Amino acid sequence: MELAPLAFSAGDDLLLAGLLAAGLLLLAAAQFVRIPYPILLVLGGLGLSFVPGVPQIQLRPEIVLVAVLPPLLYGSAYFTSLRELRANAGPISALAIGLVLTTTLAVAGVAHSVIGLDWSTAFVLGALVSPTDPTAAASIAQRLGLPRRLIAVIEGESLVNDGTALVAYRFAVVAVVSGSFSLLHASWSFVVNVTGGIAVGLVIGYAIRRLRRRLDNPPVEITVALLSGYFAYLPAQAIGVSGVLAAVTVGIYMGWHTPELTNAQTRLQGQAVWEIVFLLLNGLLFALVGLQLPGIVDRLSGHSTAELIGYALLVSGVVIAARFAWIIATAIVPPALSGWVRVHDPLPFWRWKAVLGWSGMRGAVSLAAALALPLSTDAGSSFPDRDLIIFLTFGVILATLVGQGLTLPMLIQALGLEDDGLEAKEEAKARIHASEAALARLEELIDEDWVREDTAERMRGLYGFRLDRFTSRLDPDGDGSVEDRSQNYQRLRRELLDAERQAVVDLRRSGKIDDGVMRKVVRDLDLEDARLDV
Repeated sequence: MELAPLAFSAGDDLLLAGLLAAGLLLLAAAQFVRIPYPILLVLGGLGLSFVPGVPQIQLRPEIVLVAVLPPLLYGSAYFTSLRELRANAGPISALAIGLVLTTTLAVAGVAHSVIGLDWSTAFVLGALVSPTDPTAAASIAQRLGLPRRLIAVIEGESLVNDGTALVAYRFAVVAVVSGSFSLLHASWSFVVNVTGGIAVGLVIGYAIRRLRRRLDNPPVEITVALLSGYFAYLPAQAIGVSGVLAAVTVGIYMGWHTPELTNAQTRLQGQAVWEIVFLLLNGLLFALVGLQLPGIVDRLSGHSTAELIGYALLVSGVVIAARFAWIIATAIVPPALSGWVRVHDPLPFWRWKAVLGWSGMRGAVSLAAALALPLSTDAGSSFPDRDLIIFLTFGVILATLVGQGLTLPMLIQALGLEDDGLEAKEEAKARIHASEAALARLEELIDEDWVREDTAERMRGLYGFRLDRFTSRLDPDGDGSVEDRSQNYQRLRRELLDAERQAVVDLRRSGKIDDGVMRKVVRDLDLEDARLDV
């Protein structure tokens, strides 16, 4: 990795401290302005390019792709619902395969005919800007209570289209670097890449599952999870198949099996770790762009500022227009040709189409792949128009993530889309089923010597009330009295938990217990607190 010297001057130290402070302020601001943090990060990365004296950092391209992409892909796949992927396979496949290829072709055509890129380089740009990023759109959709199926399609598309786009990106880069391209060879290689990547992901997933079954150490288990994307990505790349699909496959596989392999402590800690990892990796990518953007712009001195902005707006417009054109076409043509589609797989309502069309934001994956472009070709010459491709990719991310991300909430509210309530109903069903299972198990244990009658009676009351509470949520004619009782109980419980926490902290302050004991007791109280939904 080619970095600036590690011996920093006092001025460099202050500059680094300032950059870190700016990043923290952006992340803190995201909470108060209720804007998804990727939007503020891309603005922060852009702002870095205007800070005087910011050092220019040049990373080896393959380091960016290998270091950043596997955990991002694995983590996104891990938290994806396999059931929702299956249920929405039709619309997700159309968007993740058909739309990606359509966008790649459209952008390549415009980049070649208007901007003047050669065809191979134009296809690299098209593949880079074709995959969507789920973070901003999904967080906005969940916060505003969109129907669950629409959220599932947005998230599923962004997961699957990474594989399609990055496989196309790989072929386009190879064509530029080697100077040759064969459609027949590329088609066969595509099939081998896809099937081979999925196969590697399944094999590695099975091996990790067997290993995790024998572990009972939360830090070790979480470390294995963090490295799982690399365990699949690197071997797949080494044998010449898609590391992207391998990482995605092992993520989905482990997301399905992990609940049966871990305990509560591991799951609680693991989710917190993944949230931090996502935050740091996204922040790192946009900071890297900010640190490299001044040098990129300087090397584009052959283009005027107005020309560069015009190119970025043109490519962004093509990306957005291609998405709407594809969504409109798939809404009209398949139902017109097939009665089965009209009956079994309608993606309903024009309002859904409008939100889906405006949710095509680009982000971290496009950025990582752009930064990973090779510096030179096999012939020893510089990769053609590399700086322009990175600049245009960043321009598309800026236009879609900021422009569409900031206006998507207004569009959703204007269209009047509301939560369909499916998630709340399924949660109630799950809690009812769990309570019934607990009561059934209690009756099996009632004759055991260690089960006291008064304790069993208290448990019956607890689970009986829980059954009544969640059953009332499924009763459209209920008067809400059970829920009111529950809310009042939880408010009282939280007040008492606050008193317990304060008492424990006071003991630590007075020196009667040490910090380790305080943290252990407070963590247990926090877990109880987290179960309350007031």
